[in-house]
Amino acid sequence: MGINFGYTRVSTKEQHLDRQYEALKPYVTNDKYIYSDKASGKDMEREGFQNMLKAMRKGDTLYIKSVDRLGRNKEQIKQYLQYLRMKVFV
Repeated sequence: MGINFGYTRVSTKEQHLDRQYEALKPYVTNDKYIYSDKASGKDMEREGFQNMLKAMRKGDTLYIKSVDRLGRNKEQIKQYLQYLRMKVFV
């Protein structure tokens, strides 16, 4: 059985992650597996996102409050989901 991970992101340092964090807590194995970023969704070069990818293994599950936390637009989100499927979950 894999680990349940969570990912939260807001676009600016002034915004708060609290609501996303609280929504994910019931689903995530342990609080230490909730990764977060206060950064733009323009690319995958976000510290929390990259650390999460390094920690995840086959059989793990990723929870996010909303798919738009992965990226800015549908095409970018689709690319990220394909990346996750190929690199992490295969």
